[in-house]
Amino acid sequence: MAYNPEKLKYASSVLPTLTVEEAQQLQFKLTHSMSKYFTGDQFLSMGDLGVAPRYQKPEQTERVERVIADFFEAEKSALVRGAGTSAIRIILSTLLEAGDSMFIHTAPVYTTTKDTIRILGIQTESINYNDLNAVKEAVQQNQSCKLFYIQHARQQPTDIYHLKEVIQTVKNIRPDLPIVVDDNYCAMKAYGIGVEYGADYSTFSGFKLLGPEGIGVIVGKKDGIETLQQRNYSGGGQVQGYEAMELLRMMTFAPVSLATQNEQVEEVCKQLNEGVIEGIAAAYMTNAQSKNVIVELEQPIAQEVIQNSNGLGAATHPVGAESKYEIIPMIYRVSGSFIEAQPHLKQYGLRINPMKSGASTVIHILNKAIKMVN
Repeated sequence: MAYNPEKLKYASSVLPTLTVEEAQQLQFKLTHSMSKYFTGDQFLSMGDLGVAPRYQKPEQTERVERVIADFFEAEKSALVRGAGTSAIRIILSTLLEAGDSMFIHTAPVYTTTKDTIRILGIQTESINYNDLNAVKEAVQQNQSCKLFYIQHARQQPTDIYHLKEVIQTVKNIRPDLPIVVDDNYCAMKAYGIGVEYGADYSTFSGFKLLGPEGIGVIVGKKDGIETLQQRNYSGGGQVQGYEAMELLRMMTFAPVSLATQNEQVEEVCKQLNEGVIEGIAAAYMTNAQSKNVIVELEQPIAQEVIQNSNGLGAATHPVGAESKYEIIPMIYRVSGSFIEAQPHLKQYGLRINPMKSGASTVIHILNKAIKMVN
């Protein structure tokens, strides 16, 4: 039996993203910050290694961290190993003790974050972030929670909360309550990240900004970041100078690349809703996790379409979700947290991201992949 979803039921779930022109200005802002903290000779160096005595880390890494903090207008930043997952894990372990409680959204929790909560022994208090009155009430009444955690990208298709509004609501009631934001998939593509909206800490993966594998970024308050850096004294735990430099160089190109990609996401969604391909019940944009198009098929053939897409030149699994390796379009299953919230998407849903391709390539591959099943 064909599935007939209600179109537009997830309207307003998409986060606004930068235009190409706005992304260019972000690129210029980053290079301006570079000139504050690097001489010409220093920037043209690949970077040093080890625990340099002056900073207890590679000096080139320290310079890169200063640039990133300046760019996001934060007190301090830290590069850590383990990508975005470890960035979240490290800052939570710095701010909380086992058994402490924190606020989270009433939605399926991203898989690695869920495991972080388990590993650290953190208790959670769920609030519906889509309801600011519920946020106000919970933050006022539950004084035992020691941290407010929020994911910038959507955790479920029906999310409509605005990050800035949620942060301001919490800070108006409890200005001393630390707010940690998972800004993965949003840094340098949305109009701001958590710390720019008043949060205490933002975390994200450098891999999602075209950087090297495994580098996480924490930006925010000086006290917390200095504490976590003191705990991470080991030379093997440092992000080496050459890695930090590779991250910074590639971050320069990320905003314009991601803005171009977002334009093509919108074009794909537009064409699908205009009926350019038969067999599609609905298409809508979401931030799950990156900005992409969710396609709901008329028939439960999602797995077959994904398999066919591989042979037609589309990636059918992510590498780092917008990493430097992701060039060809991706036609993939819907994210696990979305499937948990809407189980029918496992058989009827596709997640499409053009990556560095144009909308016409996506439409060409998807149309052929569906026809091969039918």
